[in-house]
Amino acid sequence: MSSSATGAVNGGISFWYADDGLPAVREPLPGDATADVVVVGGGYTGLWTAYYLKKAAPFLRITVLEQKFCGYGASGRNGGWLYNGVAGRDRYAKLHGHEAAVRLQRAMNDTVAEVIRVAEAEGIDADVHRGGVLEVATTPAQLARLKAFHAHELAYGEKDRELYGARQTAERIRVADAVGSTWTPHGARLHPVKLVKGLAAAVEALGVTIHESTPVTEIRPQHAVTPYGTVRAPYVLRCTEGFTASLRGQRRTWLPMNSSMIATEPLTEEQWAAIGWAGRETLGDMAHAYMYAQRTADGRIALGGRGVPYRFGSRTDNDGRTQPETVEALREILTRFFPALAGVRIDHAWSGVLGVPRDWCATVTLDRATGLGWAGGYVGSGVATTNLAARTLRDLVQQASGQAGRTELTGLPWVNHKVRKWEPEPLRWLGVQGMYATYRAADRRERLHPATESSRLARVADRVAGRG
Repeated sequence: MSSSATGAVNGGISFWYADDGLPAVREPLPGDATADVVVVGGGYTGLWTAYYLKKAAPFLRITVLEQKFCGYGASGRNGGWLYNGVAGRDRYAKLHGHEAAVRLQRAMNDTVAEVIRVAEAEGIDADVHRGGVLEVATTPAQLARLKAFHAHELAYGEKDRELYGARQTAERIRVADAVGSTWTPHGARLHPVKLVKGLAAAVEALGVTIHESTPVTEIRPQHAVTPYGTVRAPYVLRCTEGFTASLRGQRRTWLPMNSSMIATEPLTEEQWAAIGWAGRETLGDMAHAYMYAQRTADGRIALGGRGVPYRFGSRTDNDGRTQPETVEALREILTRFFPALAGVRIDHAWSGVLGVPRDWCATVTLDRATGLGWAGGYVGSGVATTNLAARTLRDLVQQASGQAGRTELTGLPWVNHKVRKWEPEPLRWLGVQGMYATYRAADRRERLHPATESSRLARVADRVAGRG
């Protein structure tokens, strides 16, 4: 952890840990062990999976293995957006039909309420405020995309979504140059670390064994291999998201995409009065290289976006340290949205990695022949999606072990979806760097040369990315 000349803390995992404190680390694996289910990864996916499995079948011996401490990765560094987005829905509509994708979307809508329900039931105070999600447009091209996006969401059954013009948007939040917005009630702001700490405690209280400081180096059928010993279990579930590339044989499975955030000092009442934002919606935009933000419980703005999007060789960061140019780029977005905050102090900057499959589709899989399962590839939409993925993994394990039959969740179109691997280096580094440079260039062109049509540069970047 370090401080810049401006006083901002850089790294130290995240602002959320600086705010709530680092956890006391649990004991590492003491040696070889056995279990009924071993979960690799102590983030949201792994902890939710352990929680729901143990709730459904209390007799199961479940062990969670975590390389650092629970919530060290994206679960403790994200923007605190609990919302109904799921990566890959449009592709699933093409592969399995529109109605299958509608079922997936409906399940995601319900998941927002499910996370809030469990947090309340387990006494987890995660600063949840259910204000929905507001996404704004600030250029003619963004407005055209926003209207198309709004209509697209309605087509997937989201009838309670609302479309606003410039005046209605300003009544909710005064973003400079905002010409329109779309709002969904299926979203909430939360404190990511308070959620992950509370969830880990709830899982442990149910009788699940959690070993931290225990990196898993290899997963193979019925084995999770660590430097301290091997845990053998009929089911081994990989829940490692952006850190998947560190496992033997998985370097090209999911790309660890970097995302960065800043948190301001607490704003004054006068500053909040100038901005609005009384509804505490989570805030996003329709840029190609998009931003995301929340109004924190203690009155700050936490805002994120893509910094240096990818490190050569699928490397991950060092405890969240962020390049100074990324901090400045995020500050520029903050002051462009809210010019009244031009002199505001940035108190913290940090980064983390999210998992990106080659086709940008989140997946849940269980191979019944080997007992190997995994969930992830959320592409940054994991705060809620992890919960749906975990309940789906629970149902798949129970189905495979004969404890239950097919369920509505096991029939969702993301189950057992197969994805090809990413290209070897240096191709994937060149591709990702070029993709985001092109997205940023497209955003600049749309700001400088207003037109209702999206920049052709963005379509080029979409083809490089494999989206669509």
